Amino acid sequence: MISELISNFGIQTEYLIAVVFLFQIFLFILIISLSLKYSRLKRNYSLFMKGKDGKNLEESILEKFAELENISKITKKNEENVRKIKKKIKKSYQKAGIIRYDAFQEMGGNLSFALTMLDDENSGWILNAMHTRDACYMYVKEIVKGESYIELCEEEKESLERAIFQEAYDLKDMSIKI
Repeated sequence: MISELISNFGIQTEYLIAVVFLFQIFLFILIISLSLKYSRLKRNYSLFMKGKDGKNLEESILEKFAELENISKITKKNEENVRKIKKKIKKSYQKAGIIRYDAFQEMGGNLSFALTMLDDENSGWILNAMHTRDACYMYVKEIVKGESYIELCEEEKESLERAIFQEAYDLKDMSIKI
């Protein structure tokens, strides 16, 4: 009866048996693949649960959450400290410019100098030390955002420009040790 039904559809039984056989092989390969995946999953699960029951696992998870909370607190504290440090750094002197010169063209040796110290906003001061044979005169001029309200001499202007634009100057030529 089944063979008559199959022959009515025009399918030969040999082909049908071959297709069913190939389908069985496909299912067999699929079962082997799933079995391998299951054994890998079971092995990983046993490694994860090794020596732990449900209660120990819960304690471990709660312990890790507590560690994460502590790390979060420490991170927030560090971020606040970094903000404070950045705020302080902006106010500290970060830029320097120095020019040595002979103030009165009588002494030689370029003993006079103009030293500029500026913060991040180009505010700070210029120290001008002028040496003569008899004395040393020192002047301090305030700099606000790269400008002075007191007139600057050429050496002070050059020192200010060096500090603002961070030109490299050679400290070996000067008798200043850093």
